[in-house]
Amino acid sequence: MIRPILASLFLFLPANATMAEDWALDGMDPVSYGMENAAVPGRNDLVTVWRGQAWHFASEHNRNLFEANPKAYAPGLGGLCVVALSEGRSEPGNPRYFVVIGQRTYLVRSERARERLLADPQGILMRAKAVWVRLNP
Repeated sequence: MIRPILASLFLFLPANATMAEDWALDGMDPVSYGMENAAVPGRNDLVTVWRGQAWHFASEHNRNLFEANPKAYAPGLGGLCVVALSEGRSEPGNPRYFVVIGQRTYLVRSERARERLLADPQGILMRAKAVWVRLNP
């Protein structure tokens, strides 16, 4: 009799009570990439749930910007490593390594991949986008 009662309690947890593995960008503030050109850790008390993940922010201002237009601040190409995509591989990017091209943030898997992307941003991005389109018809 106690088990059904305990199980039902979990149905009423607040939406922002997420596990660490549900954190977008490992808790990095997505707005800080473009605004500060830095991977800035977000705060645990400044969270927005978007697309099933908890997005953390370093300031209320950044959270407001994100909430007004989340697609503008979410990393391009689904957060996959742009360099790996350009080579035909689908690998997650590391939220601590990024490059802002135009108004868009792209993740890469390492500092070496970041340097490669900076050496040929348009060529690598064009190849990565072509692979992305094939993977996401």
